Amino acid sequence: MLLRIKKIMTITGLNQTQFSEKINMRQNNLSEILSGKRSIGPGVINKIVISLGVDLNWLITGEGNMFKSGVILSKEGIIGRAATEILEVKEETRPRIPLTAAAGSLSNMENGVTLADCEQLPIIHQFPSYDFTMFIKGDSMSPRYESGDEIACRKIDQARFVQWGKPHVLDTTQGIIIKKVYEDGNKLRCVSYNPNYADFSIPKEDIYSMSLVVGSLNISEM
Repeated sequence: MLLRIKKIMTITGLNQTQFSEKINMRQNNLSEILSGKRSIGPGVINKIVISLGVDLNWLITGEGNMFKSGVILSKEGIIGRAATEILEVKEETRPRIPLTAAAGSLSNMENGVTLADCEQLPIIHQFPSYDFTMFIKGDSMSPRYESGDEIACRKIDQARFVQWGKPHVLDTTQGIIIKKVYEDGNKLRCVSYNPNYADFSIPKEDIYSMSLVVGSLNISEM
């Protein structure tokens, strides 16, 4: 991915100062990334995709086109001058639930998270259909998911489409819970991947909504 970021800078004709300004990033942080001293996290990827019109799939995998369909580089940018202008095409997005929501609710009308609270990000096409993303916080789901990993989730009808034994995001009266779930009578049994965390059950009436985890971006891969 580092080589592809450098290729973007070459194609657009942006030096480190101009590139960091385009993606709203400190220049010293960009320098550390380019020298390999700092990892390339999801936030940096999203800034490049949104600010420069770069295709997410190309940035992550190197496959396909560098820029999204409809993105136009000015002639100045193609020949390497600094006055590059990029015209972005609006594309479909999905909300990212902020980390602060981990102690709150997605559905509760009084304390719930609204779209205004969420950053809207381009769809990650490598994932199956999903409704939102959010970050993992804590180590209860390690080693499958580490703190800081971003997961993609699809809302489900909890009465019909629960996939027992798979990780789900539960929106409950006690806040958001990310666990593997199992049937437990009038409750759901919640199980962590980390064996240091004990299983527990939560009454079904205390659950506002459920979402299946359908994909993840691991921080170690960025």
